[in-house]
Amino acid sequence: MKNFLQTLKNIWSIEELRNRILATLALLLVFRIGSYIVLPGINSQELAAANADGGGLAGLLDLFTGGAFNRASIFSLGIMPYISASIIMQLMGIAVPSIQKMQKEGESGRKKINQYTRFLTIVIVIFQAPGYIAASIPASARLDDTTFWWVMTTVILTSGTLFVMWLGERITDRGVGNGISLLIMIGIIAGLPGAFFQEVLAATGPEGNGLVILLIELLALLVVIGATVALVQAVRRVPIQFPKRQVGSGNQYSEGARQYIPLKVNSAGVMPIIFAQAIMFVPLYIAQYSDTQTGFIVELSNFAGLWYNVVFFIMVVAFTYFYTAITVNPNQMADDLKRNGGFVPGVKPGRATADFLDTVLSRITLPGAIFLGFIAILPVFALQAGVKQGFSIFFGGTSLLIMVGVILDTLQQIESYLLMRHYDGLMKTGKLAGRSSTFGMAG
Repeated sequence: MKNFLQTLKNIWSIEELRNRILATLALLLVFRIGSYIVLPGINSQELAAANADGGGLAGLLDLFTGGAFNRASIFSLGIMPYISASIIMQLMGIAVPSIQKMQKEGESGRKKINQYTRFLTIVIVIFQAPGYIAASIPASARLDDTTFWWVMTTVILTSGTLFVMWLGERITDRGVGNGISLLIMIGIIAGLPGAFFQEVLAATGPEGNGLVILLIELLALLVVIGATVALVQAVRRVPIQFPKRQVGSGNQYSEGARQYIPLKVNSAGVMPIIFAQAIMFVPLYIAQYSDTQTGFIVELSNFAGLWYNVVFFIMVVAFTYFYTAITVNPNQMADDLKRNGGFVPGVKPGRATADFLDTVLSRITLPGAIFLGFIAILPVFALQAGVKQGFSIFFGGTSLLIMVGVILDTLQQIESYLLMRHYDGLMKTGKLAGRSSTFGMAG
């Protein structure tokens, strides 16, 4: 405890780090306040009554906006349209040569891609906003249903998304960590206290299972979090060797450096779950606007159903391989090694190295993909075990992966400031991902 308090004191003593943390907290506060500002012309009581069940598609989308979606806030669509635009631009980078060219232009190309992503975000929001109004705001909750109100509300929702996007960029520039990821995480965490409080009330109520079962649930949650941290940080280190090089004009040679390439077990991160979840929304939309109450489509729209989770698991595994293939390029890594004179011991440079790296990546991606798929459907197991729906979503899925990934990334940012000022890191024992004396090559 003494070391922890000393670490907090060290953090506060670094002026730049202190200012960045305060700026991050201030911008996050603006985001949370905005999520409570309801759109004009909305009857909040009628809307709350219509969304009382809090389940289904609306409940899932509400999770990522910190309650703003079901509240009909000016930030109802949140940052998700920007995420959708970013995913589309990444996919276009595979098929469109001009986008590929921009990706290779360095900083200037990145700025162009960011600009196109912003424009695409505006287009997506303009199409999503009327759909959100029609599907999520019942007619009884609309005090004004004129054409002018629809246009005004669409403009406000579009402006709200752009403002949230701007907040995320400001957090990235002046705060700590990735601003977009922090906004998503803070929206998810915002629902955690209420969900935990409801779980406590349910456990201690007349029909509850008691505090012992609640403690078992919390212990299981800690185990799942620990396993998720292990998945996020797990890497396979491929050793590489650089030959001796002549220094100056004399006969002096530098020692050959021995480093490694860190291939992550989960190179795709949370994106496979997001991709799979987006596709699984399709049968949910069809079932929502269909008159039939039976059939395979209806079974696929049931979050707690067998077929939904089987298909969801398979899609997460498949998308893990897909996204790993488009983000990690063994051929480029082999070319970079060959250009710099490096080689993998026992493997010929060039094509043989690329094949070797591809084989290693495929082997470590399989257990990573299966474990990621298991985490994706874990909330259903928690729900079947008696955990309330609001609390069960924190036992896995996109919410847990985002929280773990963003928190680890933020801790790494803070730790880098501490180490630059010759302070001890956040943890003297153990290592955060990226904290090492030897840095590998990123693909």
